[in-house]
Amino acid sequence: MKSASYILVFFISVSIYAQDSDYVMSSYLNEGFKAPNTHYIGEAWLNRLLQADDDLAYNITKATFKANSTLDWHKHTSVQVLIVVAGEGYYQEKGKEAVKMKTGDIIKCEKNTEHWHSSSKHSDVTYLALYGGKKPTIWTEVLIQENYDNIAQKLEQ
Repeated sequence: MKSASYILVFFISVSIYAQDSDYVMSSYLNEGFKAPNTHYIGEAWLNRLLQADDDLAYNITKATFKANSTLDWHKHTSVQVLIVVAGEGYYQEKGKEAVKMKTGDIIKCEKNTEHWHSSSKHSDVTYLALYGGKKPTIWTEVLIQENYDNIAQKLEQ
C-alpha cells in the first residue's frame, strides 16, 4: 500500500532533520535486542527507535518476529498503529476474526482494545509500532500455541 510507504518516508525524513542521518539509518537498520520470552512464544527482536519523554508524546519501536512467533493478548492506554515494513503476520482484536497482515499494511488499534499480533507460520514479520505515552503494555491473556496454529491454518488456506 502506498500510504505505508509515504508514512515511513515521512518518519525517516523528520528524523533526519532532527538527528544525524547516519545515526537514524543505523538505528533503523539495527535489529535491536532479543526480547525475553515473557509474553510471547518464539523469537522476537525489538529496536526502540524513539521513546516518549517529557518533550515527546509517543514511542516508535521496530519489532521483528521470526516465523511461527506470537505475542500474547494485550492492550495499550493509547491508540497503537502498526506499519508492516517486511514479511507477513497475523493480527486479531478480541471478539473479531484474525486477519493476515503483509508488507505495506497499516493497522490502527484503538486504545484499551485487547489484541495480539505475530509473524505468520512461515514468514518473519517486521513492523513499526507507534503508540503514545510512557505507560507500559497491559498483558491480559496468554495466546496458546494451539489457538495460534488454528488461526494460522485458517488464514493460510
